[in-house]
This record gives sequence, structure tokens and C-alpha cells, in this order.
Amino acid sequence: MSEFTSGFWSWYIIAITVGGFVYCAWLLWSTGRIRVKAGPAPAAGEKVATTGHVWDGDLAEFNNPLPRWWSWLFWITLAFGAVYLVVYPGLGSFPGIARWTSFGTHATEVAEAEAKLKPMYDKYAAMSIPELAANKEAHAIGERLFLNRCALCHGSDAGGGYGFPNLKDGDWLYGGAPEAIETSILNGRMGVMPPLGAALPGDGVKEVVAYARSLSGLPHDSLKAQIGKQAFTTICAACHGADGKGNPAIGAPNLTDNVWLYGSAEQTMIETVTKGRNSTVTPGSLTMPAFKDELGAARARIVAAYVWSLSNKPAAAK
Repeated sequence: MSEFTSGFWSWYIIAITVGGFVYCAWLLWSTGRIRVKAGPAPAAGEKVATTGHVWDGDLAEFNNPLPRWWSWLFWITLAFGAVYLVVYPGLGSFPGIARWTSFGTHATEVAEAEAKLKPMYDKYAAMSIPELAANKEAHAIGERLFLNRCALCHGSDAGGGYGFPNLKDGDWLYGGAPEAIETSILNGRMGVMPPLGAALPGDGVKEVVAYARSLSGLPHDSLKAQIGKQAFTTICAACHGADGKGNPAIGAPNLTDNVWLYGSAEQTMIETVTKGRNSTVTPGSLTMPAFKDELGAARARIVAAYVWSLSNKPAAAK
């Protein structure tokens, strides 16, 4: 990619831009030298010089120069463009004498907005998550922040989707305590389901899946489930627990309920055990990005309160 970041391209853009200015100036100058003597309007039927462009059969374009005032508008435009490119960036990598950047303007605007909002967020930072969830204003702010940052994965109704958890039920991979939700938003989560196809040769995968399905009452082959129990205890229980109820400390799902992140179809479960689940197998799966830098502690706390309220009933709203 070095050929796209070398100084050549900066000079290439400068040459095209300056060349365009010079050509337009020359065109205005050269055409402006033409003078047309004033005289009577052509008589009916008299042949006059045209550009050869004809529309609708008889609508022709006369070959006359532009009006002087119109030409001056073009000169003014060129002068304005030249001054603009000297003051602001636009000529390749030349930053302009004003040193203006969109990043700098954005940073200034963000800093000004943060200064105005700081007292409000400081007030909310001192409140507990259940208190925030019961506060109408904080709840509305949390909802807007959620829609802007979180709805892309979890849905605008927080109902989740394939590979993305439903935030409205009582099932939580890392626990549903207010502090756990806040930690997930601030630091993100990086869960991994390792591929076990090689560790379960033959019908081993199907047998383990049959046992996992039996834990939640899904239709299964009882004989395969009995055989798969031993493999589950040996391999899978390290994360999901001997009883299959999961481990919130590492985000291992509870396999005894009817909540399935990727669906409860037998073939889907076989695929999960065989190939595992991670960002390579299923892009975005099990990966919760950290929002500490993007939201900050105060906003993350408000979002956590909103998310917590979706599956809990806060105290009477204030």
C-alpha cells in the first residue's frame, strides 16, 4: 500500500487541481477576447453563425461569447477557489495556512458539548444503576444511547438475533447483576467456544449433542445421549459445569434452559460443537466490543441501567 501513501499522489492531485484552474482561466481569457459588434437583430430568414447544436428541430444555439457579467462570475469563482485552497486543505497534502482539519473541529465541538453535559452526567454517575433505571430522564438518555450504539447487534427492541443475546429475558451469559452488565459495556466480552470435532471422533459429536439436548428437554436419541454423557462430563463440563448450567465467570451458556444463541436445531448444535463459535467461524459471534473509550464511564452506566431495566422492574419512576 506504500504506493498510495507516497508523496507522488499529493503532487499528482496538486498538478490536476492547478492544471484545471489554469485551463479554466485560459478558456475564459481566450473566449473573452472575441468581440461582437453591436448591430440590428437578424432579419427573418437571415442565416447567422451557430454552434451547430439544435433542439426540437428549430431551437439553435448562437455562436456568441458569454455576457461580460457572466464571465466575471467565472473569474470571481476561480479567485475564490484559489484563496480557499491556500487557506484550507485541498491541494494534496498541503494543510492550508489556517491549519484547519475536520478532526480538530470535531474534537472542539465534542469538548464544548462535554463541558455543557458534564454536570448532568456527574449527577448520574453518583447514582446506582437501579436508581438510574427508575429515573425517567436517565432512562430516556439510556434508550437513545442504546439505539445509537447497541441496536446494530441487539436490535432496536433489544431482542437480539442470531449470535446476539436477547437483553429482555432473564438469561445472561455473564450474569445479570447491574455491575456485570456495566462491566460488559465498559470492557467488552470475548467469549470462545472451541472446536471439538477432532476431540470427538466418529459419532462423538452427535452423542454429545444428544446429551446436551436432553438437558433442556429437546427431542433427542436417548441411547446416544447416554453414551454422550461421559464425553460431556470429560470435555464439556469444564466450561458448562457438570450439570450443564453454565458458568457466568467465563460466559459459558446454560444448556438446561430453552435459550439458544444460535438456535436449538440439532444440525446447528452439531455445527457448534464441531467447528466451535468465534469471530473466525461466525463473524461478530461471542464478541462484545468495549465501549469504555467511546461512551465513557457515566454514559456506560446509564446504558447499563437501561439494559438492566429491560429485564427488571425498577422502583417507582421519579
